[in-house]
Amino acid sequence: MALWQGQSRRSLTGRRYRYNRSKRKFEIGREPHLTTIGTVKTKQIRTRGNNHKIRIMTTNLAYVIDPKTGKTTQTEIVSVIDNAANLNYIRRNIMNKGAIIDTKLGKARITSRPGQCGSINAILLS
Repeated sequence: MALWQGQSRRSLTGRRYRYNRSKRKFEIGREPHLTTIGTVKTKQIRTRGNNHKIRIMTTNLAYVIDPKTGKTTQTEIVSVIDNAANLNYIRRNIMNKGAIIDTKLGKARITSRPGQCGSINAILLS
């Protein structure tokens, strides 16, 4: 089922909006793909204006920045520890922006959007 990203038919108070036009194709969104832990698999998505996004389907690698030294290291992801977006994402090992992951270097918070940018960047937590 398509996701419609246009204006709602109801206002915040519950009043009904009456449209002059119908829904348009450019207002349709895509279903979100939830990035999990596994071997690295990516998918290229065509966006508006013939541009492209790279989605990560599964990955076990993250680029972790140590804020004390400023050094970036590629490391392996062990599991997802915390996810403020949805508590069920923790047990399903789903990674999105803001999730806290356990890596070989320690705990890190994801700062990139894996479904949009094609890599997982994280900051090491002390």
